[in-house]
Amino acid sequence: MLKPLILDRYIIRKFIGTYVLSLLLITVVVIIFDLSEKIDDFVEKKAPITAIIFAYYMNFIPYIVNLFSALFVFITVILFTSQMASHSEIIAILSGGMSFFRMMFPYFISSLCICAISIALNLFIIPPANATRLAFEEQYVRTPFNNADRNLHYQLSPGVFIYIESFATWDNTARLFTMEEFTGKQLRSKISAESAKWDDAAKQWTLTHYSKRTIDGEREVVEHGEKMELQINFDAEDLKRRTNFTESMNYYELNSYIDQLKQRGDKGVKFALIEKNTRIAVPFSVFILTLIGVSLSSRKVRGGIGLKIGIGLALSFSYILFLRFSEMFVHANLLPPVIALWVPNCLYAVIAIILYRIAPK
Repeated sequence: MLKPLILDRYIIRKFIGTYVLSLLLITVVVIIFDLSEKIDDFVEKKAPITAIIFAYYMNFIPYIVNLFSALFVFITVILFTSQMASHSEIIAILSGGMSFFRMMFPYFISSLCICAISIALNLFIIPPANATRLAFEEQYVRTPFNNADRNLHYQLSPGVFIYIESFATWDNTARLFTMEEFTGKQLRSKISAESAKWDDAAKQWTLTHYSKRTIDGEREVVEHGEKMELQINFDAEDLKRRTNFTESMNYYELNSYIDQLKQRGDKGVKFALIEKNTRIAVPFSVFILTLIGVSLSSRKVRGGIGLKIGIGLALSFSYILFLRFSEMFVHANLLPPVIALWVPNCLYAVIAIILYRIAPK
């Protein structure tokens, strides 16, 4: 009979070893496909080889590894556990007096390590790498960003609101700019302008053909002019960010950004909240997928592991699909992100528990 300590080390070694090898193989495949897709852009825009390697792919690899982490935990568990079952190792372990619950211990130790590393990568390590990668893509891969949104409304601070009909990213100019300041429900001032151009050097907006209305009790003052300089806590960069901009923020920056978006009433807060909750929810799925994987593959069956791998892939891809589908509930304002992004984990946890209860039988 295997001693528990030896058995634990044996399973952990096979788990981590197979997992790392699987990720290395898929990373190479993904890089080859990504390079074949983007090589025309690299050549056309004359991207330096050093930038392609160090600014893009060296920062792309951690992103890809973490993206496929949960999926390949599942595949890893199915592969090496099915192999153990086909060699009658699972039968020997259980016949030796070890319970199925105790046999899960090294699996969950391995899952805990992978989950902790994945969370650390998601919150603090991958975001700065993403910042470099996304900056490279903006320069050499993507077409210039154009903010096509219209009728933009923001709250800069309590009682201070701005409205912009449209914004041209190529010259940092907002058309039909309005800023209103309220005390309670009482309008105190209103500035309207035909256009507002952002001056990056002076860090201010230059309004053209403006009118300023100031209300003090029953006294009202109206001022008109050709140009007016305006400094507010809002600049052109706030209007030039893609939705994946939040991928470049660490945990603390993301929280601060979410608070800012909530204050402004920016609809982009949904994307930021989805990003925040996904960073936590997906790593925890490692435990659930591990339990499902062991429960499915621990029994010795005729015909090899092909069927088990097929079932495993179907479940893992259905989880990913369900996770993406749950994001739609957030955009439709049906569920808050903290609930919507954890629904797949809760559902698959129930599936995992049912399979775990059946597996020893």
